[in-house]
Amino acid sequence: MKKLHLLLIKSFIRPFISTFLIVMFVLLMLFLWKYIDDLIGKGFEWYVIAELMMYASATNVAMALPLSVLLSSIMTYGSLGENYELVAIKSAGISLTRAVAPMLIVVVGLSIAAFFFSDYMLPRANLKYFSLLYDARQQKSANFLPEGVFSNSFPDYTIRVNKKDPDGQTLHDITIYAKAVDNNPPYILKAKSGRMYRSNDNRYLIIELEDGIRYSETPSTTSTYTGNQRQVFTRMRFKSLQNKFDLKGLGFNRTDEKEFRGAFPMMDRRQLKEYMVHTDKSIDSAARTNYDLLMPYVKYFSIPKKSDNFKTYQKYDKGVMAYGETIVKANNVAVALGEARSIHDLLKVRNDRMDELVKNFRSAFAQYQVKFTLSVSCIALFLIGAPMGAIIRKGGLGLPVVISVIFFLIFYIVKTIGEKAAHEGSMSGIAGAWISIFVITPIGVFLSYKAATDSALFDIEIYRRFFENIFNKLKKSKA
Repeated sequence: MKKLHLLLIKSFIRPFISTFLIVMFVLLMLFLWKYIDDLIGKGFEWYVIAELMMYASATNVAMALPLSVLLSSIMTYGSLGENYELVAIKSAGISLTRAVAPMLIVVVGLSIAAFFFSDYMLPRANLKYFSLLYDARQQKSANFLPEGVFSNSFPDYTIRVNKKDPDGQTLHDITIYAKAVDNNPPYILKAKSGRMYRSNDNRYLIIELEDGIRYSETPSTTSTYTGNQRQVFTRMRFKSLQNKFDLKGLGFNRTDEKEFRGAFPMMDRRQLKEYMVHTDKSIDSAARTNYDLLMPYVKYFSIPKKSDNFKTYQKYDKGVMAYGETIVKANNVAVALGEARSIHDLLKVRNDRMDELVKNFRSAFAQYQVKFTLSVSCIALFLIGAPMGAIIRKGGLGLPVVISVIFFLIFYIVKTIGEKAAHEGSMSGIAGAWISIFVITPIGVFLSYKAATDSALFDIEIYRRFFENIFNKLKKSKA
């Protein structure tokens, strides 16, 4: 490998790694901003949040990798142009195409790695991420006992805490209403202060009450002459009392991941292909079944051949209702309406099932095509970034960031609209998945041509002179 090629690759790898990490960090912050309300205040362990952030980062690679390739390629060639290194390369007889070739090889290698990541790692990351996020959002708040509110978080108990200390564990003015359960009578607990914490196995919430009183009423064992059962009122004071509340159903419970495996983003190419084959067979089977169900309702009539003894025949063009008595006509109408309703009811349910099968097949096919677009998008965006950097001749994180964000927004918006249209059926699966590539690739080819011919496409001075000439001609024509 020539020293020049090694220099260009090193110039590309450094900004690529830095921009990739920056983009991943920004996307991770967007994830936290979006789901912060579903994660805070629910008593999650730190490793649960860390695991969720790790899976979220893995799912963001599909967006971060193409943007990093675009931004780093603009920065690399913009820096080379700003420092007149591209001029030195061209003066040595090396064209821009040859200068781009080693980095293009690196990007192709990244694209191949992105393809295997999209097919193998991304479905598993999506499965882990969405299942964990679903369980986290379903988790109830860990603030079981809010201040000044009668809380029913625990079955068979109503608890009110008048005030909490900033540590969240020290309680003041506590009231507990316990319902009658089995043979245990109801009671009321009132305490001046207390402290709550979880058990070591995280199965119970323990509340230690101090300086309180307990009220309860129990049926008397003695009866009266009137037959009315007396109630015995009991009042018990205590200095310290411990209550345990079961956290079953309130703790963090994981859902079986098998329930999420049916979603298309959780499937690899092999699973998607098997699903499409199975769905296609189901569609063909449903069509044949519909044909067999409709055939009994189709009436066939045998019409004799025209006789040679008659020269003319009366045309039968007045319809069935033109002949017969009124009762016969009404009977014919009733029979026809009954059969029409039967066919309608029969096909309605099967039509809904057929629409669902077709929609699922369409979505699976679109998702299958998306497996290839991540790798191709890296190459297409590089074809935009490299010539763009050579044209603007600006490095750093200033102008390259603005330009890369503009192009990436165009790419991402078109990609999102195309994939949604493919899933909905308003566009074919191939067109919907690849439309973003079809849009940005001609732009990349055009910019590559302009950069190879040393075009001053973004030279503001040229445009200023152009409009000044037009303005001067207009002034002369008016004069």
